[in-house]
Amino acid sequence: MGPGWIAFRAAYSFRTRTGLIKRQVPAYPWKKYSFQNRVIPGTPLELNEYKRWKRNYYSKNLHLFDASFPERIPWDPHKAVQEAERYLQGEVKYFDHLYQNLGFPPDWLLDPFSNIKYDPAIHWSEIPDYGKSDIKFVWEANRFSQIYTLVRAFNVNRDEKYPHAFWTILSDWMQKNPPGLGPNWKDGQEVALRLMAATFGYLAFLNSDSSIPQHVEMFSLFVAAHAQRIYQNIDFAISTKSNHTISEAFGLWLTGTLFPELKYSNQYLRVGRDILENQIRNQFFEDGGYAMYSINYQRFVLHLYLVAIHLGEKAGKPFSKQMVQIFTKSIEFLYHIMDHQTGEMPQFGSNDGALILPLNNCDFSDYRPLVQAGYYLIHKERLFPAGEWDEDLFWMFGPSALEAKIAQLPIRGKTDFPEAGIYLLESDHSRVMIRCVDCQSRPSHADQMHLELRWYGNSITCDAGTYLYHGHGVWDNGLSGTAVHNTVIVDNQDQMTRLSRITWLDWAKGQVFPARSEDGIQVWNGNHNGYRRLKEPVDHQRSIFSLGHDRWLVLDHLQGKSTHAYRLHWLLVDFPYRLLNDDSGLILDSGDYPCKVQIGSSAMNGNFSILRGDPQSNRGWRSRYYAQKEPAISLVLDLEQRETFFWTFFGHPDDEIIANDHQIKITYDGKTRQINFFEI
Repeated sequence: MGPGWIAFRAAYSFRTRTGLIKRQVPAYPWKKYSFQNRVIPGTPLELNEYKRWKRNYYSKNLHLFDASFPERIPWDPHKAVQEAERYLQGEVKYFDHLYQNLGFPPDWLLDPFSNIKYDPAIHWSEIPDYGKSDIKFVWEANRFSQIYTLVRAFNVNRDEKYPHAFWTILSDWMQKNPPGLGPNWKDGQEVALRLMAATFGYLAFLNSDSSIPQHVEMFSLFVAAHAQRIYQNIDFAISTKSNHTISEAFGLWLTGTLFPELKYSNQYLRVGRDILENQIRNQFFEDGGYAMYSINYQRFVLHLYLVAIHLGEKAGKPFSKQMVQIFTKSIEFLYHIMDHQTGEMPQFGSNDGALILPLNNCDFSDYRPLVQAGYYLIHKERLFPAGEWDEDLFWMFGPSALEAKIAQLPIRGKTDFPEAGIYLLESDHSRVMIRCVDCQSRPSHADQMHLELRWYGNSITCDAGTYLYHGHGVWDNGLSGTAVHNTVIVDNQDQMTRLSRITWLDWAKGQVFPARSEDGIQVWNGNHNGYRRLKEPVDHQRSIFSLGHDRWLVLDHLQGKSTHAYRLHWLLVDFPYRLLNDDSGLILDSGDYPCKVQIGSSAMNGNFSILRGDPQSNRGWRSRYYAQKEPAISLVLDLEQRETFFWTFFGHPDDEIIANDHQIKITYDGKTRQINFFEI
């Protein structure tokens, strides 16, 4: 991170521990600032006039929220109504998946998972990052994601109870959360996301009968306090070199763009814009990948850039061509690696459940809404035929976007993304994704050589996900280590040194060798140096053979100068299965096309084990949504050797495998393939 970063963080820690930051970023009651002393000279001060002025400003400059749904739409709008009604009954949707009852208005200070309530009288700097509760369980309701749902529901039936609910929760939130006090002011990113969601509701409901002039005044105070909190501590956000930097810059830019009447709005606009421009260059790779090595974080920041680029154009303040080009390349990256039938992505890196622009009925795992909207923003064409993912197009671009023509792009395009550390191998009805990265920034998971197989539309091997950043025992960010990924573990050690629950040292470096083709077999080769740091170093090389017609062979070569404990691990989706007669694998019932998963080693021995959802450990679990886990099938082969080859075969139930200490023979479709271990 460099000496400058270390010096800043040391000084910041000193400011926090001594209480200096409380004086530099003080808390205050809402009544300290009036509307008059929050706006610049020339702003209409009479509230009715101010409301008219705001409506005219948005109508003239932005043309937002001025359309009803067309007669025919490819999504069910009543799903938003149903979700909005649940919110009005006190049910808050967590991480776009799980409902918790917090009442209405919600209890803004409650962690409903642990039933711990935070003190609203403590300065945000005195609240620990990791206490008895996972603070994300408080923050989630305070991101105001349900405001998007209220707006979507209002567009269905124009029921005034939805804008009334918006102003009710805003007023209640302000009463319960004085600026600078309590958990909801602790993190500038949370402040920015709440500001973004609240502004969406404000713009959508500004013309409703419930939006009286006093509400419009109240909202200006809400925005001013949020922008001030971000601006006063923006240096810390910059020091994170992460999505926090981007989100907080977005909050400043949004304030400066949409609320020019506020004091310091020009500064907010300038600082926010400069950081957004700078960070998209620093945090995105040339191949379109994202520097935090997390597919969910990539969606997170692309949603922010999607809104920024679009609003910048509408407001007559466009961003640079370079920023737009980087955004475009990242959208194309997602298009290339996603499953176009389901919108699902190969999962890698941290997944904290963030979905900051929930404007559709799609599942959390579906990335088509973002990719569709992002591509349309740049090209004014759609990538996918009409579907529920198109609701984002309506909200962002209006009804005409729903009729845009479909772009003629190849379904299977680019396959190598070396900076992102993603490599794709294709067969007839299956695809392999392999992780191998020369880390240029902080990794979140120790996942070198992790492999995911998609088979006839189903995931067969899977990433374990995240589950919790802050939990008890093995669940303290316990799915980020090497042991739960689809790779080889040496001496029960992670591929990198864990410094804290979210920080790794000794970043493992991956290397990929030129792909080759032999007798119709496509071969991928890579290695990593994660285990060369051990007292007795070990080299790990993984080779993947695409044998044709959806047959795959994975060879892992482990070599050291002394004996080590080697473990080959596969995490399989929780489908019904039957074990092979020789206990070397299983047949996974994945629908019409069962998949054989068979493993072995050149040592011709080892301890084979299979386990589903171990209640005593993190083995055999996966988390598709934050704070939820589900059983998965953990397949393991353990042995102790100095050097060995592990082999793994994925294919059809009738395929035959014969292996010994130096070669493997695979017979399918009436032909036999022979691969010699020491010739790869």
